[in-house]
Parts: sequence; C-alpha cells; structure tokens
Amino acid sequence: MLGAIAGDIIGSIYEFNNIKTKDFPLFSPGSNFTDDTILTVAVADTILNGGEYTERLKQYHRRYPYPLGGYGQKFDLWALSDSSEPYNSWGNGSAMRVSPVGFAFNDLNSVLREAKRSAEVTHNHPEGIKGAQATAAAIFMARTGKNKSEIKSYIENTFGYDLGLTIDQIKPSYQFDVSCQGSVPQAIIAFLESTDYEDAIRNAVSLGGDSDTIACITGGIAHAFYGEVPKAIANAALSRLDELIHTVAVKFMSNYGIS
Repeated sequence: MLGAIAGDIIGSIYEFNNIKTKDFPLFSPGSNFTDDTILTVAVADTILNGGEYTERLKQYHRRYPYPLGGYGQKFDLWALSDSSEPYNSWGNGSAMRVSPVGFAFNDLNSVLREAKRSAEVTHNHPEGIKGAQATAAAIFMARTGKNKSEIKSYIENTFGYDLGLTIDQIKPSYQFDVSCQGSVPQAIIAFLESTDYEDAIRNAVSLGGDSDTIACITGGIAHAFYGEVPKAIANAALSRLDELIHTVAVKFMSNYGIS
C-alpha cells in the first residue's frame, strides 16, 4: 500500500503540470498526499477495523475536506450529502483507492469480490467496478508470484483492457482522462514496462494526464511485484503524512506483512 501512497505524493505536483519525460525530481517542497492517499487509507482502515466503506469514506472526507483532498466533484457532493446511494461513476477513484484489497485478501475470488464492494458504494458503473477489480487483481497476482506476462494476459482476458501499447506509443497523444477505462490500462502498462519500483513511477508520471492517480495505481502494483518501496522513497513519502494517515498505513502494512 505504501507504493500507492508514494506514487500519489510523487505525482501530485504533476497532475496539473504534466511532463512527458522520466527525468524529474521525485519529491519537491510541494509534493503532498491527495485524495488518492486519503481514500486509500480509508479503505485500509475499513479492512483493519470493520464497518462500512460508505461511512468510512465520508468520515475521511470530513477530516480532510476540499481543497486538501482535491476530490472529484461528484465524490465531494456525495460525501457532503446525507445520501448513501452510489452515483454510477466510471471514474478512476475506485481504482486509486483499492490497493489495500489486493494486499489483504488471500485468494483471487475474495480480492475481486472485495474490490467490487469497495468500489460500488460510489462507483457502481460497470467500468468503475472493472477498474477497481483489475487493479486489485494485478496487485494480488504480483504479490503472489505471477510474472508480468501472466498478469498482462489475465487482465486483458478478464477485463478486456488493451495492454499491447508501449509507453512511447501512448505518451505523445495521451491527455488528462479521469475515467477508469482511460487511465487504468495506462497505469498497468507503466508497471509492465518497468524495471523496478522507481522506474514504474517514472513511467506513470511521464505519461501525463491524471498523474497522481496513475502513479498511485501503478505504485500499488509495483510495490506488490518488486516486494518493497526503496527506503529513500518510503521515508520521503512517510514523512509527508499526518499522524492519522501514517498510523493507519503503518498498522495496515504490519498486520498484512507488507514490507
């Protein structure tokens, strides 16, 4: 899960200042966690302590209101409302927050079921559910010893994502896209082309678009596959978290044996 959080923080300053290169500083004074981290930790908190995703997501939104969180408009309105009904979103918010599911559950069917459960409280559109399930499945497969070819084949065959393009083919024309279908495949490709965790994050940010969310999704998968977040990156990310988010993140990783 720390891989997703670090990806969010690294990508945060490039979301509205896209770059199309892998040559950039990983951390700057303005690098900070966003809604991606906040809601990822809300999902982790729910898994750790039980309860309903709806209430926990709303609790975290109240603690970290806009603009700190940088939430999508529909999520913001939902979280501020008295309604618990989902709003049929196909946005990538379901995928950006799902990484704890891929780490916490011990068989693929349970991962898919829980990913759907975590998504559909807001993102009950089929594409929103698919994005969360594909991301969580990739994380589960990565941490349980599947190679990149096996992960790629499963995601393509199960979810219909085209993972055949390369970063260099995607990059020139890729633009800001907050849909699952327009960002989750790209995030997975950034992982598939990587040589290590840092390279995966550099791939993700270099695509442009919704940089913090793409790097968050890529980072969760890369953490699972490579087995750890490099110490310097982990320390820099953890130092930017407040007490609550830091405490929940560290407890979650400890409970589930995540390096």
